[in-house]
Amino acid sequence: MTNGLTWIGAHAHTATPVPGMRGGISLTLARGIDPDEFLINLGADLDQLAARTPLAELRSQPTPLAELRSQPTPPGHDPTRYAYAMYGSEGEWTYVLENDHAATWATGFRRVPSMRPGPGEEILCASRNLYSPPAAMLHVEGDEVIRRAEFGTTTGHESALDAALTAAGAVFPSIPDATADEVTAYYEQHGARLPTLVFTALGAYTGLSIDQDAAQAGNLPAVHLLTP
Repeated sequence: MTNGLTWIGAHAHTATPVPGMRGGISLTLARGIDPDEFLINLGADLDQLAARTPLAELRSQPTPLAELRSQPTPPGHDPTRYAYAMYGSEGEWTYVLENDHAATWATGFRRVPSMRPGPGEEILCASRNLYSPPAAMLHVEGDEVIRRAEFGTTTGHESALDAALTAAGAVFPSIPDATADEVTAYYEQHGARLPTLVFTALGAYTGLSIDQDAAQAGNLPAVHLLTP
């Protein structure tokens, strides 16, 4: 599980501190858009983005809250809040890792115009939604339509992502298919492994691999993202 995306789900409930990120990670993926442009749309500071500072080093620096407050911020952003995010690119995909309460893109795209997907841009976001459960995926296939699926379900669009979720066993029984008691019993028995299955499916769909060792050591470049 060192690479791929399965490790992200396997450590969904891990609380052990590390210099970087291991437990409770939300993941945002994008393709069809320049990596730096995508991060700027999420609220990354230009100078900080250019510095490519690893997360472990960024966390050792003084909290730049006063500086962040002084910077122009996109409409809808709260300049008093920010989260750490690690990022990188592989093939066509840009990835953003966050282990705060949720993914910045998932909480901000409705209010911040710069975050809204454009034509031909594919965005796939798996957000833990800690303060507003349940965990869910948001998927834009390049048509600017945002489709949502809670963990354990599909988007209902019969997409390649839905097929990958089904193949990975990440689609659990629902009330139309079984009784409420049967669904409850299934979740009680298998629910703990659901994040692992979901992120396995995301890895299969994207072909993306993110190095667990680099992520938990905080060796990937990082920025502060202003929280919408």
